[in-house]
Amino acid sequence: MRYRFYLLGIGFLLAACNNGDNTKSSKASDSLAIREKYAVSPVLDAKTAISHMEVEKGLEVQLVAAEPLVTVPVAMTFDEKGRMWVVEMTGYMPDTVGTGEDVPNGKIVILEDTDHDGVADKREVFLDSLVLPRAISLVENGILIAEPPKLWFVEINNDKPGKRTLVDDKYTEGGNVEHQPNGLLRAMDNWIYNAKSDKRYRKVGGKWLKEETHFRGQWGITQDNYGRLFYNNNSENVLGDYFPAGLGAHNQQQKNVSGYDEKIVPDTRVYPSRATTGVNRGYMKNVLDDSLRLRNMTAACGPLVYRGGLLGKPYDNNIFVAEPSGNLIKRNLVKDSGYIVKGKQAYAGHEFLASTDERFRPVSLYDGPDGAMYIVDMYRGIIQHKTYLTPYLKSEIRSRQLTNPLNCGRIYRVVPAGQKPVPVLIENEPNKLLALLDHPNGWVRDKAQQMIIDHHYTSLAPALKERLQRKDSLNGQIHALWTLEGLGALQLADVMVLLHQSNPYAQVQGLAALPAVLTPANGAEVLKELAAMEKNVFLAPYVALLLPAFPPQLQKEVDMLQTQLMERYANDPYVADAIISRMAGKETALLQQLTAWNADSTLVLHKHLKTVLKDIENRKKASVNESLQKTYPRGTVLFKTVCQTCHGADGDGIQSLAPPLNQSEVVTGDKHRLASIVLFGLTGPVTVAGKQYKAPEISGDMPGIGSNDEFSDKDIAEVLSFIRGAWSNHASKVTEKDIQDVRKQYKGRQKSFTMEELK
Repeated sequence: MRYRFYLLGIGFLLAACNNGDNTKSSKASDSLAIREKYAVSPVLDAKTAISHMEVEKGLEVQLVAAEPLVTVPVAMTFDEKGRMWVVEMTGYMPDTVGTGEDVPNGKIVILEDTDHDGVADKREVFLDSLVLPRAISLVENGILIAEPPKLWFVEINNDKPGKRTLVDDKYTEGGNVEHQPNGLLRAMDNWIYNAKSDKRYRKVGGKWLKEETHFRGQWGITQDNYGRLFYNNNSENVLGDYFPAGLGAHNQQQKNVSGYDEKIVPDTRVYPSRATTGVNRGYMKNVLDDSLRLRNMTAACGPLVYRGGLLGKPYDNNIFVAEPSGNLIKRNLVKDSGYIVKGKQAYAGHEFLASTDERFRPVSLYDGPDGAMYIVDMYRGIIQHKTYLTPYLKSEIRSRQLTNPLNCGRIYRVVPAGQKPVPVLIENEPNKLLALLDHPNGWVRDKAQQMIIDHHYTSLAPALKERLQRKDSLNGQIHALWTLEGLGALQLADVMVLLHQSNPYAQVQGLAALPAVLTPANGAEVLKELAAMEKNVFLAPYVALLLPAFPPQLQKEVDMLQTQLMERYANDPYVADAIISRMAGKETALLQQLTAWNADSTLVLHKHLKTVLKDIENRKKASVNESLQKTYPRGTVLFKTVCQTCHGADGDGIQSLAPPLNQSEVVTGDKHRLASIVLFGLTGPVTVAGKQYKAPEISGDMPGIGSNDEFSDKDIAEVLSFIRGAWSNHASKVTEKDIQDVRKQYKGRQKSFTMEELK
């Protein structure tokens, strides 16, 4: 009854504020009725929960595992036996203040379907006592495990953990649970890629390699049949790469490289099946529609390029995205136009899968060995991390008792209605693995490739080379190519087989594999091939991206080819950025060469070069010295855990996420205005250094941290003083009293500011 009177109070307040506007009064009344309808959020058993889901006609959702067999799952992978290795993040947000979040209660468990009825019935704990584990990947005789801040490789001995090897002691640096690297995707090119990260990893012999790559995404990462990577962030539908993942990241001064981190599906509209008032900013205008349903993505994650084959041809290569705040899974259709990939939502007005159960929290999606689409459901009330939890959402959580229970979790699969598909069990026999490289299920092809490499089946090299010659299936050719690369058996003659095909997608795979076979002895021959290819508009960006891979002995010849590319494609952003990527440390010389050839400052290459040179100059001035960190130790820590993950360690912002802090008038201007933004948040466009940043270029909202009890006013003053003095900023410090004054001025405020208000 107390809740009912509370709702009635809201209704009367809204009516009073409407000043006699009958339309607004009606909307308030409608909102009240909707809130009453969803006033409770009961915990449903897994089978009942399925009855609350609506999935695309002709398909059905089947239960694979539920509590107590699995609890709080966030990621998983399959082994060749069809077993699920699942990450359980048990410590995530036990309550609204994150009590006990650092308790080592996370686990890696193995789930198995022993009676082959499609439902897991056996649970075995592989590893426990982990703090917030977040990603895994099976490699050779072991498993990679991401447990911030470290990345471990743990050998597997009869399903028991063996020797541990520390692969990276700085897998995550800074950030909170929502903003730390994850994914560990074993991609087509045999490297392991991550979301929310610019690192990739690979095991060669007994050594782990780590390389810099493009920064990508936030939670979850996936690949298509060509090995192109796709990802997103919480307010973006689908982002991705047009070009091979391992190219184009050679110049650390170059923040953005065209063709990487591109918006594939810019439409972020969502269509929940129920009122979704329990979102962090549900109190803000236009976050919810008139039916109190989420309008746009706010927790998009776990993207999947569906390659399973089971659901039917219309679903092949569709990109699915989980949205746990909206209790739904979105379907997107994508297609190529040349090398550019663009897409659109599959439906207007409804979703591929949506539930009326508020606790349905899909966070990761996977292809399975049976061809089905697998859904990892945390099944819980709280999914927003404490760092950004608003008072509004805390109230929502209290009113519907969303904190408990904490011991639920489900894994589902989507299959054609009435079917009970069985997994492909992969036998560890070389010739059978070879045959599976042509299987219609992309997961099976990937696993076969990985097993051939993991077991070092070099005896298959002749058969793989023979498979390369057959043009009946491009998928099989591609896997044969990269299997050879993974075995260390790939030769230039093999790559030439693909380069000389008429299919441009085959040629692209050959180009992507060239760095693995380039030597001083064969480089001149390869350059002749590329010089002929660069005249092809489709292939030119790939040629330009490959230039840094050539050995130093051929730099003169590479320079000549680069000049041809520059003079032919100076207005092509993809070629231009590829050239700049090669010229790290030589940007001024490149600008001089360009100007001598053509002084037109409107050329894309000229404009992009000037941007990079400006960034270089800014960074020279932008050293965060040790004395600043000593002066503001707590501010330094908060910057790394709260600010850096979106605004970048150099304060220059991150594409698709947030604008710069360095040389920002918002940061260096009125300190009370800055404090207001950090305490209460900012929504809508913001102008920094003459450039307006707004959605969808970046996330349209910055959450406030003023309601987070973890941060004292002194802490917040320190982090603001830190960013106002860091890099090229030289503004005055912020005091604890400044923060207190702003709190008093806006006492009772919940909603974020707009820049217009703060003027």
